[in-house]
Amino acid sequence: MLKATWAYYPLHFKQPAGTSRGVLQSKESWFLLLTDAEKPGITGVGECSLIPGLSIDKREHVESKLDELCRNINQHQSWQIENAPYFPSIAFGLETALLDLHAGGSKILHENDFTNGQRGISINGLVWMGDLAFMKKQLAEKIEAGYRCIKLKIGAIDFASELELLRGIRNEFNAETIEIRVDANGAFAPAEAPDKLKRLSAFHLHSIEQPIRQGQHELMAELCANSPIPVALDEELIGVHHDADRKLLLNTIKPAYIILKPSLLGGIYAADQWVKHAEDEHIGWWATSALESNIGLNAIAQWVSTKPLSIPQGLGTGQLFTNNIASPLRIRNAQLYYEAGLDWQLKFHGDA
Repeated sequence: MLKATWAYYPLHFKQPAGTSRGVLQSKESWFLLLTDAEKPGITGVGECSLIPGLSIDKREHVESKLDELCRNINQHQSWQIENAPYFPSIAFGLETALLDLHAGGSKILHENDFTNGQRGISINGLVWMGDLAFMKKQLAEKIEAGYRCIKLKIGAIDFASELELLRGIRNEFNAETIEIRVDANGAFAPAEAPDKLKRLSAFHLHSIEQPIRQGQHELMAELCANSPIPVALDEELIGVHHDADRKLLLNTIKPAYIILKPSLLGGIYAADQWVKHAEDEHIGWWATSALESNIGLNAIAQWVSTKPLSIPQGLGTGQLFTNNIASPLRIRNAQLYYEAGLDWQLKFHGDA
């Protein structure tokens, strides 16, 4: 017999000098906690994590929906599935809490050579947007730490300075030594995008994420068809919940890659559907965490660990926070590991 409650857990970012103005100071997360009377002492935990302006979940409705979900579970009613498209973070939290409960609250959702500590998952090194000096400092730190795939957020400073940064990398490291992914977060105006893509192509980039704002399918399809840099869709996938719409979007735009953030897409099952359709269309993919705590990051990493991986994933954001949940997740030599001998330290505040 299931019982459910939730806990509010705001995460606080480290704020080094040079960070872009307007960057998040903190972000909100909620933990969904499930117990079963037939399994005393065991709690399954899932994370419901929002990014303001990106998640389609409405902040002002999240807690009332969590109350509704917990009430329905506690009264032995099913949660109305039609809620899932409007609250993908809650769908992700419920799905992963159930997986954890089934795993005895161990946080080991899949038993394999990742969760037993024998294999790491290759990840990219993320360079956040900021002034040029700040970005150069991050870049040097990532290369020193052994990263050979670097992801650069662009669009925060003037384009000439961003080109200067890329030129500096390529003057020192060729494409075989350092792979560069850039993420424009939709910053390019459609009229300027072709020229900017051409200028960026001089630096032999692996890919560019979301060069123009999402929702402009014909323009994005044209860019994908003609871009000298492989285009990856990210925000474009958010809010697309039905299989027919997923297939139509991929078939219309024909990107080189898609980027999967399960807590923004409606959970692991939804991400699996995107993988299936992408592979049917010979489209590459990788997964990225969406600033979750280690609870959400762990669930995504373990899902990824069940796939045959050939390229680095975007799973290294857990170090950004000052108050993250202590976990066995560790980054070594540009790989994410689950250190099987370490324990989770779960401390929740504000249980509803």
